[in-house]
Amino acid sequence: MTTLIIGMLIPLFGTMLGSAFVFLMQGEMSDKLQKSLLGFASGVMVAASVWSLLIPSMEMAQTSGPASVIPAAVGFLLGIAFLLLIDDITPHLHIGTDKPEGMRSRLSKTAMLTLAVTIHNLPEGMAVGVVFAGVGSEASTISLTGAIAVAVGIAIQNVPEGAVISMPMRAAGNTRWKSFVIGSLSGAVEPLGALAVLLLASLLMPVLPYMLSFAAGAMIYVVIEELIPEASGGKHSNHSTIGFAIGFVLMMVLDVVMG
Repeated sequence: MTTLIIGMLIPLFGTMLGSAFVFLMQGEMSDKLQKSLLGFASGVMVAASVWSLLIPSMEMAQTSGPASVIPAAVGFLLGIAFLLLIDDITPHLHIGTDKPEGMRSRLSKTAMLTLAVTIHNLPEGMAVGVVFAGVGSEASTISLTGAIAVAVGIAIQNVPEGAVISMPMRAAGNTRWKSFVIGSLSGAVEPLGALAVLLLASLLMPVLPYMLSFAAGAMIYVVIEELIPEASGGKHSNHSTIGFAIGFVLMMVLDVVMG
């Protein structure tokens, strides 16, 4: 139980560590660093989606041969569709833009920025919850160390995310502590999402392969819709490419070595 609780909280610790950069850095984050960090986060999420979610989903399929890919394909597409729906109905504002997305609302800019990050972090929390649920399944090949590797990998990519949130908040005139708290709270949805999945684990176990690929689809949506456009636009896009490569390889190694 203690390992489970720690595993669910590891990604939040990563966000808090990244948000603490606001106490260490002066002024705005450089464009090169921000793009490198966004690329790194993208690489980690893509690798986690493949090695930690999609491949186990196919390995858990009750059928063999070509049909084993069906749960992975269906769940993946449902994850994409779910995030499309959430993105469409939730009022939110992306960092670096002034035009809100989703339904019209009178929410403050800070509130909409927080909602944008919540949309981003929800699938990561679900991914942690579903891999830990898979540890207790006889049909699953996911080990406890493999589940911890996913949590650690997401925590690593949460470090730059926390910094990318807290630093612009500070640059916008908020105090260091307020910027740190907002950046940290942006990751609070992850343990909550993981807990929700674990509480429903007994009901979800028959469709666990679909849940694994569902989380993968949701994470890939975030990468394609938000991270990569922000990382590759404008100058210094090569820094995001290098960051992506490092993040991808690091998560791949973590999953293979620890899994």
